[in-house]
Amino acid sequence: MNRIGYNNFLENAREIVKISQNLCTRERVEMYRNDSLAPTFAEFYTPFGNYLDPNNRWVKKAAMIPWRVVEQEYKKHLSGSTTGKPAKEARLAFAALLIKEELQISDRETVQQICENPYLQYFIGLEGFQTQEPFDASMMVYYRARFPEDSLKRINEAMTLEKAKPAAKEGAEKQEPPPEGVAPGEVSPVEEKRSESAEPENQGQLLVDATCAPADIRYPTDLSLLNEAREKTEKIIDILHKNCAQGSRKPRTYRQRARKEFLAAIKKKRKSTQALRQALRQQLNYVKRNLKSIEQLSQSVSLSVLKKNLYRDLLVISELYRQQKIMYDAKEKRIDDRIVSIWFPHVRPIKRGKASADTEFGAKFHLSLVNGFAFMERSDWNPFHEGIDLIAAIKNYRRRFGFYPKSVHVDKIYRNRENREYCKTHGIRLSGASLGRPPKDPVLRREQKKAARQDERDRIPIEGKFGEGKRRFGWDRIMAKLPQTSLTVISMTLIVMNLGKMMRVSASTRFLCLLRAWITGSQEASQAEKGGKWLDKIPFLREIRLEGSKFTPYRPQASAISI
Repeated sequence: MNRIGYNNFLENAREIVKISQNLCTRERVEMYRNDSLAPTFAEFYTPFGNYLDPNNRWVKKAAMIPWRVVEQEYKKHLSGSTTGKPAKEARLAFAALLIKEELQISDRETVQQICENPYLQYFIGLEGFQTQEPFDASMMVYYRARFPEDSLKRINEAMTLEKAKPAAKEGAEKQEPPPEGVAPGEVSPVEEKRSESAEPENQGQLLVDATCAPADIRYPTDLSLLNEAREKTEKIIDILHKNCAQGSRKPRTYRQRARKEFLAAIKKKRKSTQALRQALRQQLNYVKRNLKSIEQLSQSVSLSVLKKNLYRDLLVISELYRQQKIMYDAKEKRIDDRIVSIWFPHVRPIKRGKASADTEFGAKFHLSLVNGFAFMERSDWNPFHEGIDLIAAIKNYRRRFGFYPKSVHVDKIYRNRENREYCKTHGIRLSGASLGRPPKDPVLRREQKKAARQDERDRIPIEGKFGEGKRRFGWDRIMAKLPQTSLTVISMTLIVMNLGKMMRVSASTRFLCLLRAWITGSQEASQAEKGGKWLDKIPFLREIRLEGSKFTPYRPQASAISI
């Protein structure tokens, strides 16, 4: 069957099913197409007469994603209308967003890559290869809106909880130092109470930290912000005066003089405090004059003649002028909810204290890491103290896995008295040195320093996760414009990184299974195993089970489908 005949067959089959449903059930047709009939790997049509590799990364990732959960979250954010064109499938929308963040390309390039790659078309749920675009690039804006941050959190948990859950190990488990206030070799009261009440034993390590994802804005200064506000108010005055009655006098803006004064100040390499305040005062006066002129023009012309973005800019500029005027009069450099961009009024300055950037401008988010899998704990555009969220992160750990972590590895900002008391109450060891003076015994002091150094080493994976997100997946500059879609991009990138972790775990597991099978199958290994069970003494081989883990190399005649 050629491609044209195959397409005609599919179209006729869809029409027959649609007519039979309308005639028999007479039910209202929902404006959403269920993606439960997405083709399997064997049913995917390719017109090239060759094979799709079942070991391709997109084929493997498609099997790891919980598509039922994706569809449930997708349906929650549809409009519910019964008219118009049906919405695209949940699998297509989610997979398109994931492809964009995985490849770090634009919306238009994402559509082009899907058109050219049969593996990507299988990944988004198409029935066969096609050369036409499956959707327009502008639809990516709506797909991001239909997967808010909370929905992506639930999808991420459904995908990774089984892989991330700490497993109880035998014998070879690393011995953790006792919790704070408990001497080595003693049983803490918390352990005694847990054994009496059948409370599950603490397991695993929890790594927690926060970082900032800068938005795509220029570095803001008060002088440049006021100059931009002045230029926008001049544009608004031009539009309002154009809609006034003929013969009306246009308000004066002194735009040429204001521009020269701004350039004269901004071009100076070294600006004295007096010269900077003089330039700020000049720009504040120009913005004040323009806002007053807009208020007078609005009495004769409605502000509805302005476009939505200009009207929004006018509201932002009014608040920006109020903040800058207060800081200028008080000779201060900070104010609550400070606006640092007219285009992005939701962005706030985040003090990080890093060597490369003392202040960053973007969303701050709080992550937890368990066995290499990341979970979003909190995100906000306003600055917050991550130390107060440690208890919530520990509670989320218990909600996800059913028990508390055995140890929590954090930096100094988390080690306040409230967090220490909470961890001590639940038998959790908090990383870092304990409160009080160091012990006089040199042996104990040496052991404490050794444990503190090991705690810092155990925190390295979460710093590496931040580095992976910023260097590989665009966390160093979020290109989305809206506050909700920016958080969607951050959360989707988290899912992409967790998928990569699952792929690496799967590959290493297969290699270890092959290694164990090869060692077990050799004659010398079988004889040694009968005598001393030496194979079970190797920790990383003992943890691998052979049942259900057989690896079959790729053979097109046996495992792939040809046309």
